[in-house]
Amino acid sequence: MSAPAITPVFVRLKLSLLRNGLRQSGGRKAAYITSAVFALLFAALQLIGLIALRGHAHAESVVVLAVAVLGLGWAVMPLFFPSGDETLDPTRLVMLPLRPRPLVRALLTASLVGIGPLFTLCLLVGSVVAVARGGAAFAVGAVAVVLALLVCVALARAVAAANVRLLTSRKGRDLAVLSGLVIAIGAQIVNFGAQRLGASGLGELDPAAEVLQWVPPASAIGAVHAVSEGSYGPAVAQLALSAGALVALLALWSRHLTRLMTSPDGSTLPSAESAAKERSSTGLARLLPAGRTGTVMDRSLRYVWRDPKTKAAWVTSLAIGLIVPVFNAWQGTGSVYFACFAAGMLGIQMYNQFGQDTSAFWMVAMTISSAHDAYVELRARAYALLLITLPYATLVTVLTTAMLGDWRRLPEALGLSFALLGAMLATGAWTSARFPYSIPQEGYKNVAPGQTGLAWISIFGGMMAAALLCAPVIALTIWLNVSADGDDWTWLLLPAGTAYGAVLTAAGLKLAAPRTARRLPEILAAVSKG
Repeated sequence: MSAPAITPVFVRLKLSLLRNGLRQSGGRKAAYITSAVFALLFAALQLIGLIALRGHAHAESVVVLAVAVLGLGWAVMPLFFPSGDETLDPTRLVMLPLRPRPLVRALLTASLVGIGPLFTLCLLVGSVVAVARGGAAFAVGAVAVVLALLVCVALARAVAAANVRLLTSRKGRDLAVLSGLVIAIGAQIVNFGAQRLGASGLGELDPAAEVLQWVPPASAIGAVHAVSEGSYGPAVAQLALSAGALVALLALWSRHLTRLMTSPDGSTLPSAESAAKERSSTGLARLLPAGRTGTVMDRSLRYVWRDPKTKAAWVTSLAIGLIVPVFNAWQGTGSVYFACFAAGMLGIQMYNQFGQDTSAFWMVAMTISSAHDAYVELRARAYALLLITLPYATLVTVLTTAMLGDWRRLPEALGLSFALLGAMLATGAWTSARFPYSIPQEGYKNVAPGQTGLAWISIFGGMMAAALLCAPVIALTIWLNVSADGDDWTWLLLPAGTAYGAVLTAAGLKLAAPRTARRLPEILAAVSKG
């Protein structure tokens, strides 16, 4: 007696998961429906736009690149959004008597149910219509659409299966939190590319398309264009590449499924050797000052490296602080003053210092019994931030200046950066004591429910105060630049800005320390809310 087919069961399971997920809350249902409407609307507009490209000289380059980027998106989606689809975790099925091949077929079919596959299908259909000419091309296009869609889905599944142990561990949650960094960097790259295309035209895409038309799944769309041009040999080769990629991905997926079904999960257990090495290693702690200052600095730096939310905030700030001035300088539209963006992005990390500790802040609170203790605690946290920020801000400023070739303005740009950093350290210390809020450890929210107003006041109010505190240095910079003999004295802005920033930091810490010591119970209650 043959075993019953499991593919219809998995399709019904996928539909049940979607339906039951929407029943959990009205907010989740509204969010899903809203995202579905916007995704489908964008897919429809994209389909219309691709059809409108039909007959354009560079239509092939556009659609090949679009499908290549789409394939890349399917590859990285499981890494950065592992909780977006519960069926991405095959370890939930390890107790069932299922063989890999039928399981692969069932999961692949179930994966075609959802907004993502429908969006992909619209883009692929539009791409085929944009480049196909003649009945043979449309016939090949029908095969190409199916191949490209299956390659995308199989790619996502194979990546998820290969990394499922990681994605369900703490390191996997770290990786998911960093998705904001990828979005931020991607937005800057898209902006830069759009500006280049606006200036040079779509012909700039041709060299990249010549290469990517041989990379699955874009090779399937390249085959449609090849048939339209009468090049049947290259078309067969491109279709064969896509088919071969699909077979290879399915085999890889099946192998990882077999391993997951038959091997224990030891990926998150450190070996005795690595654990002993971690215990015996002192690392940076040996270089830090003795006493409470060194201990607090070491703790703060460990948060940056180990805590997912803190790590994500730091990496995102480091990346954006570099991308904004460097990309503008690369395009020839920037200024050395854009380098202050690096100091500003990292200065934000001083805000809500106690919220980063979450409920563990009670252990810190137990060690603070006076304003002096609070001062040493805040000063050490500022030192830990400066340990990264000062060399980084200097590096970004020098790099931006070198790209622009405006070395005369390097001292004043550095002086402004250091003054801004000092102002943000001062206001950050004060708002940390006055407007603390909790940062949830799970999920993607950075503010606990009901504390959004506190977060806005803390961050944006503090940034406005920091800008006002920097007004004297900004005014001095403007005066020296408009003065007839000011160019000979602009170098003074470096020591002046550095000294001013140091004074602001010291004053801010002194003012924040007594308030921190008095408000310890309120701070503890606020940061433990999430």
